[in-house]
Amino acid sequence: MARSPNSPVTAVLGPTNTGKTHLAIERMAAHSSGIIGFPLRLLAREVYDRMVALKGPKEVALVTGEERIVPPGARWFLCTAESMPLDREVSFVALDEGQLGADPERGHVFTDRILRARGRDETMILGSDSLRPVLRKLVPDAEIITRPRFSTLSYAGAKKLSRLPKRSAIVAFSAEEVYAVAETLRRLRGGAAVVMGALSPRTRNAQVAMFQAGEVDYLVATDAIGMGLNLDVHHVAFASLNKFDGRRQRRLTVAEMAQIAGRAGRHQRDGTFGALVEEGPGAFTPEEIAAIEGHRVPPLDHLYWREGEPDLSSIAALIASLETKPDLPMLRAAPEATDLMVLKRLADEAWVRDRVRTPRAVARLWAACGLPDFRKLGLDPHARFVSRVFRHLSEGRGHIPHIWFADEIARLDRVDGDVESIAGRIAAARSWAYIAHRADWLEDPAHWADRTRALEEKLSDALHAGLTQRFVDKRTTVLLRQIGADASHLPVVIGPEGEVTVEDHPLGQLRGFRFEVSPDARAADKRMLLAAAEKGLAPELRRRAAALADAPDDALSRVGDELHWQGVRVAHLDSTANPLRPAIRLCRTLDVLDVREKAAAQARAAAWLDARIAAELPDLAKLDALSRDAAAGSRVRALAGLLVQSGGLMPRRAAGALVEALDADDRKRLRKAGLVIGTLDLFMPGLLKPRAAAARRALLNLGDGPTDGASVLARTAPGAALDHGYRPLGQQAVRIDLAERIARAAHDSRKGRAPFAPDPALATSMGLTSDTLARLMAQLGFQALRGREGQPQRWVWKGLTPLAKPKPAPRDNAFAALADLIDG
Repeated sequence: MARSPNSPVTAVLGPTNTGKTHLAIERMAAHSSGIIGFPLRLLAREVYDRMVALKGPKEVALVTGEERIVPPGARWFLCTAESMPLDREVSFVALDEGQLGADPERGHVFTDRILRARGRDETMILGSDSLRPVLRKLVPDAEIITRPRFSTLSYAGAKKLSRLPKRSAIVAFSAEEVYAVAETLRRLRGGAAVVMGALSPRTRNAQVAMFQAGEVDYLVATDAIGMGLNLDVHHVAFASLNKFDGRRQRRLTVAEMAQIAGRAGRHQRDGTFGALVEEGPGAFTPEEIAAIEGHRVPPLDHLYWREGEPDLSSIAALIASLETKPDLPMLRAAPEATDLMVLKRLADEAWVRDRVRTPRAVARLWAACGLPDFRKLGLDPHARFVSRVFRHLSEGRGHIPHIWFADEIARLDRVDGDVESIAGRIAAARSWAYIAHRADWLEDPAHWADRTRALEEKLSDALHAGLTQRFVDKRTTVLLRQIGADASHLPVVIGPEGEVTVEDHPLGQLRGFRFEVSPDARAADKRMLLAAAEKGLAPELRRRAAALADAPDDALSRVGDELHWQGVRVAHLDSTANPLRPAIRLCRTLDVLDVREKAAAQARAAAWLDARIAAELPDLAKLDALSRDAAAGSRVRALAGLLVQSGGLMPRRAAGALVEALDADDRKRLRKAGLVIGTLDLFMPGLLKPRAAAARRALLNLGDGPTDGASVLARTAPGAALDHGYRPLGQQAVRIDLAERIARAAHDSRKGRAPFAPDPALATSMGLTSDTLARLMAQLGFQALRGREGQPQRWVWKGLTPLAKPKPAPRDNAFAALADLIDG
């Protein structure tokens, strides 16, 4: 880069909103070639896009740590200050935000550019008026031009987030604080765009585009917006006046406050600034307010400096030159930066000293130490990463292995996770993008540069989508704009599937009579959405009430203890003593109906339930009618009612007194109703058929039942219990009607109390084991006799009734297991 003593240097100083950057762009465009150095990659990218539109993509280059777009014939370069190509001769050179020379971390870079970067024909330094005194001493020949602000900037007082005007930018100083403010604005105002220096240009541009297009009315940002980003902001609110500067937590300087507050207003439109609190450390002092409004910033008395062309003859010489003290009083030695700290760490390694013995190797080591800590890992992890990079750069052909590079890129190539996770991947991808843009660090740098650019774009799109999903609720924004505080004026539309929308923004789903807020709505938004939908749903709810009252049978169903209409719950069936007549309690979702509509719905539910039981369980319906028939007599009604409560079957001994009290007419009436009064059980055979058994299980909520039509079950099988119509006997359970058939066969075979051997064919055909048969015979009142080996089992009638326990058999009896017989 030419350093002609005749090259004029112009310093354009003044507050923000003075058009300094625009002036520099105009001046560079008027020259045959030029370079502008910016403080932020985002700003370099923004101006690059403007210059491309003006000069064409083949004429304009972008050079930053992570991006390098340099067409062969490029004449105008937009760069970050660190990436300015000082060895290129161009007609025009400009440095933006020169006052950053006072920044402890990056100041030495800006100071070096102020002292060394010169255009052949013109050089321009842009910055705050605070730069004036040191600039007069460092560049005494510079012509200093003061640019006044085009519009007025005034203090608007403290305002809570809920009362901020539209087109406000809220400035915070950590990612956590930015996210917290954005989340609050999402709940209160429908959302906010998010801008941070760590965002990729693609994500930042997408977020800013939402704000500029009016899709959101608020923007939450770090102090990155103070560095010349052009935004249509009317008011700047400070969420805090303290920041961590990399070394300590401190209060913003007046110059920093003014730089950020100056983003409010644009060209000749006035702007305002303020805080979120009126008192305490987060509030402005009167002196600070007066200084910001009057654009009076304290003058700088020094800039930070570090040797810009260090000695590369050896590692020791390099470190010594980087630690050289400046010889001018207005310059101070820069605090030890990360690159120098990493260099010292690596210089202590024997293998590094062995490999770095030439100026070329020293330069390569110093370039590796310049790899920025994009991930903010801290010195030790970052030094280890740089060490690994340099190990590859200093061995073999001096290239980073493509397998390692490819594996790391593949590991980052994911878009799952929250915004913090995706932002972390972008930060890691920036390290690899930086490496890919070092021309001699990879065998095929162009390929990997394209690959890292594609990865960053993919992650950036995902981050934009994640930020938008997390911090922007377009539905809430529409609601607030449509109705303000009155939810009754919404243009609610109900789709064919029950989807409820307002101007194509989903509010939720109407399922039956229940309005379900959209699942992506946060808890804080649900009340507003419910209120928003309520009035618009009233006509539809009345229509559905009429449809329920006239519903055909196939539109209703019973699911456990619930009644459903068109697959949606409308009533709860509360248990009563009579399972055929549960209490029907309409769901609270039907409370939106009037009394007449609710009564019609309840009547339809009761009628459907009666018809369903009559169709599916006619035997139980007969018993229920018998229990209420005055002509049947008290004994019959009592037994019928007891049977209805147990679902139509029960052990005989559970109703023993009632059964014994029945006379002949009572028994005839019960048989006519379909009841079998068996030796062990009372039951209605029709209830044991598969379809009726399934309906009965559903009615009584018995859960899983036996296999349809099974006569004998394993004791551990589903449904192997009396509730399901199976009598447990040892390791098996026998269906009660089949147990009764065996009982009849046994009694038909006996001759008084004489020993006899029943035909085993019936039990065998059912699949009963000998142990099961023995237990059943014992419960039926028979006692086993010891038989000769090889002879059929013989039994004797002992006259035991089903109401009493059978006497235990002797322990040496072949059926000693009959000692514990009752119900298996």
